[in-house]
Formats: sequence, C-alpha cells, structure tokens
Amino acid sequence: MSKKAAVIGVGNTLRRDDGIGIVILESLLKFYKRNGLDYLDFNVASFDLLNRIRDYDRVLLIDGIDAGLAAGEVKIFSPEDISRNSDIRLGSTHEFNLKGMFALAKKLGVKARIYIAGIQIKDASFGEGLTAELKNKEKDIIKKIMAFIDKKLCVQ
Repeated sequence: MSKKAAVIGVGNTLRRDDGIGIVILESLLKFYKRNGLDYLDFNVASFDLLNRIRDYDRVLLIDGIDAGLAAGEVKIFSPEDISRNSDIRLGSTHEFNLKGMFALAKKLGVKARIYIAGIQIKDASFGEGLTAELKNKEKDIIKKIMAFIDKKLCVQ
C-alpha cells in the first residue's frame, strides 16, 4: 500500500444539497492542493469506491448526510465511531449507505484509515444548486475540512 492519502467527494449534484461533497471537493481542488494527496470525485457512491480506497493509507470521504443536525453542520467521524455510538444516524440517497459500505470494507480487508466529513443537508429533492443555508456556510465547511486534512491526512 502506498503512503498516500485521498480526499473523496461523494454526492449527487442533481439533488440539491446532496451534491455538497462534490462542491467542497471542487473548491479544495482549486485552492488547496497538497503533495501526496489525491482528490477523487465519486458522485454517487458505488462499490467501485471500495476498490479505489485500497490504494491509500488515509481517506477522507466528504458527503452530505441526514443526521438530524443543523443544516450545514459538519461532523467528522470514523467507521468505529458509528459502531460505538448508536446515536450517529446517517441517511443517504446513494446506491448503498455509509454504514453498509464500512461493514463491507471491513469484510474485504480494506486497510485504509477512513474518515467521513458528513455535512448535514437540508434538501435532497431533485434540482441543481445548494440551498441558501449550505451556500452561506460553504466557506466555514471548507475551513473545517482543510484543518482536518492538515491534522490527520497530510502527516508524513
């Protein structure tokens, strides 16, 4: 396994706030490039995602979640946090949910250290563009994610 890290945007830009992971990834690509850090756009999560994360030591998935938080709130956690804390609720509009993906990754022996930057969505109905609540918090979301990347992903 390489000593590389990846930031992966997940979401559906045709379902309003569900595209927040892709929006944040695109901003990071423009303004926050780092050596040894790959940026991958996965749109709607699929089983291919598990195959791709095998190439990395550390992975940050950025995705819109429905966890009962305030719109635009960011919660960064690991798969272990989900299994230890039954209060973490994760709704998803993707092919499979994050809990299912992590269980499968464990069964397949994926060794990457996985983190999730879950961003509370307000509206996942069909349509383009973020709601005003998420658009207004976009810079704060990016700052929080950049700080996490510096602390946990870009370690040598």
